[in-house]
Amino acid sequence: MKTSLKSTVALMFALPSLALASSWKVDESHSNAGFSVRHMMVSNVNGSINVKSGTVNLDDKDITKSTVEAVLDANSINTGNAKRDEHLRAPDFFDTAKFPEITFKSTKVQKAGQGKLKVTGNLTMHGVTKPVVLDVTGPSKESKDPWGNTRTGVTATTKLNRKDFGLTYNQALETGGVAVGEEVTVNLDLSLVKQADAAAADKK
Repeated sequence: MKTSLKSTVALMFALPSLALASSWKVDESHSNAGFSVRHMMVSNVNGSINVKSGTVNLDDKDITKSTVEAVLDANSINTGNAKRDEHLRAPDFFDTAKFPEITFKSTKVQKAGQGKLKVTGNLTMHGVTKPVVLDVTGPSKESKDPWGNTRTGVTATTKLNRKDFGLTYNQALETGGVAVGEEVTVNLDLSLVKQADAAAADKK
């Protein structure tokens, strides 16, 4: 009887904490990973890579206990120029035949002001894993879509050096400098769908 009573009390305390955790799935069709890199020392080339999958586990009581995982499809790289995109997929750059995915897994979440977070995690690209810090805005206010799903959104940005990930290819210019900049600005726009609602909607 004592054991049963203890178990019941423990469950009563556990249930509220479980209710404060929510799981969200990245809606790939309404999310985007963009990047920008200096070209020929005079302008920026912008591109995008498709988000393949992603999950966010939000701790609504303590946001710093939340976790994030995401996978990008390196073969989907798109800069609006087919010849350049083919080169980017080749061994000179991403070598997508060997490394078809880019992954991110969070290791730490910190508050950075009202509605702001700093999310540290391991980014794996081109077979190399390095820590990066994302400056995150959100999650936004939750809303219902026409299909009964609960949605929220986050935006994130970071800067990284492509050479840190073994992307070292370049060409020297006759006028000085190089064809491709080393610093890459990354911007993420993610639409998230609450999994409890999505599962319920699928059963209807």
